[in-house]
Amino acid sequence: MDNVSKVIYLNQEPAGSSDQSGTDVRFEGGPLLDLRRRPMHDLRISVTDRCNFRCTYCMPREVFGADYEFMPHASLLSFEEIARVAGIAVGLGVRKIRLTGGEPLLRKHLENLVELLARLRTPSGDPVQLTLTTNGTLLAKKAKALKEAGLQRVTVSLDALDDAMFERMSDSKVSVATVLEGIEEAAQVGLSPVKVNMVVRKGLNDSQILPMARHFRNSGHILRFIEYMDVGSTNGWNLDEVISGQQILDVINAEFPLEPIGAQYRGEVASRWRYKDGGGEIGLITSVSRPFCGDCTRARLSPEGRIFLCLFADTGYDLRSLLRGGADDDRIRDRLAAIWHGRDDHYSEIRGKHTDHSQLTRRDKVEMSYIGG
Repeated sequence: MDNVSKVIYLNQEPAGSSDQSGTDVRFEGGPLLDLRRRPMHDLRISVTDRCNFRCTYCMPREVFGADYEFMPHASLLSFEEIARVAGIAVGLGVRKIRLTGGEPLLRKHLENLVELLARLRTPSGDPVQLTLTTNGTLLAKKAKALKEAGLQRVTVSLDALDDAMFERMSDSKVSVATVLEGIEEAAQVGLSPVKVNMVVRKGLNDSQILPMARHFRNSGHILRFIEYMDVGSTNGWNLDEVISGQQILDVINAEFPLEPIGAQYRGEVASRWRYKDGGGEIGLITSVSRPFCGDCTRARLSPEGRIFLCLFADTGYDLRSLLRGGADDDRIRDRLAAIWHGRDDHYSEIRGKHTDHSQLTRRDKVEMSYIGG
């Protein structure tokens, strides 16, 4: 193998220096761990930077207006290139793949990519978990084809049941009924349990916490509440607009008593709670009030082939040049291993220690609409 300047056995204690500068590390087997001893277990793949919503907390129209230049199609990784990176990542320990965007269902013939990814197997021969996050607008039309291609489950974003509030938050003309139809169709074809994500922003949609809980109780779907986060650099985040997971829990628990459920696996982002009367479960994603960086096992692949190590990162690491430059799988594997091995990202913990959040909000961060949630 060419240009390998040092060898690190990645099943040993991490080296003291980062290998993100371009130095290659030869992967010699064993668990691939970052500098904080976190394995690479999840790969989130953003297939497009385009979206048909302009949610105020993610893609505000004043920034992403009619003249905004999205990536040309030629810059996007092909489905074959994505599947190649994903296969290499599975060899390094990835066991769960999530397709995101932008709005991933805007990528034409996405079921063809799903079919390629569904063929992947771990070294022990097991299939990987294959999921997708969507705003639900096209889900009713696409659910059956996605399921038949091998998709296992979907997560749908829905921030309100009130139509006027939903249209204001999504800055779209889409009705809540369209999203609910997509959720039910996904469940009908077997993409279940469907998870429904609600970002809660104080003074905007916090009045919808209980209506959402009432609606999805006893539905078989899992409602998850997400604290309003400072993703990207364009959403005007303010800590005063955050409703904590504990506050959300208190609101629901006052009407529907809840009890905690243990995590299903290391790196699960949502704390889990179930209704004591058997009405199902909810989740709380608390990146602001209770950071979970210590168990973060996620890498993110951008639409044009850059690896990001944190949702709040400001830098990605190029794999597309290797994919299109003739590099073999071993070369790409070693580069990906080196990137992860040098990882020390823990932004949410850093945020929690700052008293002056204006210093953090001025920091450039990758936009969630580009890299996925």
